[in-house]
Amino acid sequence: MSGSPRGQRPPAGTEAAAAALLGWLTDPDAPRLCLVTGGPERGKSALLAWLATYGSRSGGRRRRSARAVVPLAGQSALGAAWALANRLGVVARTPGELVRVLATTETRRAVLLLTDLQAAAEPEACAELLADLAESGRVRMVVETGPHPPAALTARRAATVSVDGGAAAPAGPWPGEAEPGPDPADPVAVCTADPVRVTTAYTADPDEEHGGLRAAWLRAGQSLSRDQEPADRALVLLGSLGDGADPRLRPALAELAAAAPWRVRWTRVRGDLTPPWPGPATSLGVGRGGLLVAGPAETVTLLDPVDARPVGEPATSPGGRVKALAPAPDGAVLLLDERGRLHTVRGSAPRPPYLERLTEAVTATLSRHPGTALAAIAGSVVVGDRLGSVHAFGLTGVHQASLHSGRVTAVTAVETATPFVCSGGADGTVRVWVPGRDPKPGPLTSREAAVVDLHATPTAAGPALAVAWADGLVELHHLDSGTRLAFRPGPPVRAVAVTPDGGLVIGMDEVLVLLDPAPPGESVKSRSIRAE
Repeated sequence: MSGSPRGQRPPAGTEAAAAALLGWLTDPDAPRLCLVTGGPERGKSALLAWLATYGSRSGGRRRRSARAVVPLAGQSALGAAWALANRLGVVARTPGELVRVLATTETRRAVLLLTDLQAAAEPEACAELLADLAESGRVRMVVETGPHPPAALTARRAATVSVDGGAAAPAGPWPGEAEPGPDPADPVAVCTADPVRVTTAYTADPDEEHGGLRAAWLRAGQSLSRDQEPADRALVLLGSLGDGADPRLRPALAELAAAAPWRVRWTRVRGDLTPPWPGPATSLGVGRGGLLVAGPAETVTLLDPVDARPVGEPATSPGGRVKALAPAPDGAVLLLDERGRLHTVRGSAPRPPYLERLTEAVTATLSRHPGTALAAIAGSVVVGDRLGSVHAFGLTGVHQASLHSGRVTAVTAVETATPFVCSGGADGTVRVWVPGRDPKPGPLTSREAAVVDLHATPTAAGPALAVAWADGLVELHHLDSGTRLAFRPGPPVRAVAVTPDGGLVIGMDEVLVLLDPAPPGESVKSRSIRAE
């Protein structure tokens, strides 16, 4: 076999296995799962490391799928699910959820190279996860195992490549396997240790909560398992900590997170009592009286942005579950239901007649042509649709622009000297548009993930835009300066909002958190938490 474009040859003694692997990669009818088997120190891990870079010549005519090495040594099934989700650009809280998400979601094209299954903390459970993923047919995987693979893998359709016929190659033990694990009740030790070891320790001991650290870690684990600084990991843990946690944990984590680019103003977690957790947040808005939170039920709750305490009685949606909400300038709240129809929850003051007529016209339009996203400012209601167009309904007519390829997933309208609209789509782009003008030719930002939600508002530093992506990343863009901060809370993000004082609210199924950018000079880092 000739070497790769970089002159690399497969490890000595694995040439035949390497040829078989390359044949499997190029065979469109081959099973989605390939097992690389063999005894210890036969070069299996080295072979997969070689495969990860083979054929990665730049400038080639044909773009190959990325090949990502995912070590399984020391992993629990939960930790493996988080590692795989991060590689594939999705968010999953459990192994079962990962299988369900991949069965219904377009993901990055990748071949996953999973090493050291035999050294996993839960090899059988990890094998069950990999077998289920292979069964879905959406992921291609090469799995390194011992000479006798787990039955969960051999029971499925799989190709097998053995390295036992070649010369031995040094493999060595899993790095650090003789080291003692971190103290699972020590927040500093947890944030500075190998996250694989922390996850394995917490999954192995489900009866010990360690003052609330375990629950917080498992809630935000997909983010915590990423490569990051201890300060960033402490920040993520702090944002996931419930009010029943050991009171010593919060100040200890806050001290460690001082070098991070964010500060946690408050967090509300499922089970919190003082103030109570407001429930899952699927849509957020900032109105006259505070922060509006809608969930999978039919209620809209108003919270004080200072500490998330409920203000007044919850409102009830007249149209059932709320898909999107938009506070109107007169105190009313516009709601888009799951079928794309518009409803109005009136405020305490009578509505001006011109707003009443505008809302009635938009309601009638959406009863025939359902919307997918909703926003409102003075004198205008903005709606996105499933075909990629954004419509700005005003007192003098309708402006519209085709901004996205596919469904518009979120819109926000910003009241400035020249009001403008930001929209996000399933195509992974964020666009800026001034109604009545031609849209800008390119996106404000784009990624290989759909936009889940966005929200913008004027602040003292200029307009600020929050964007939530389907892979769990949240970004805060300051549009005048062009600066950006990023944060990954861990669970799937459902909604975001920017407060008038520049805070970032993130809504999830079990957590609602408000972050503030660190004041200039307080954070020792100029970077944001990794956005990769």
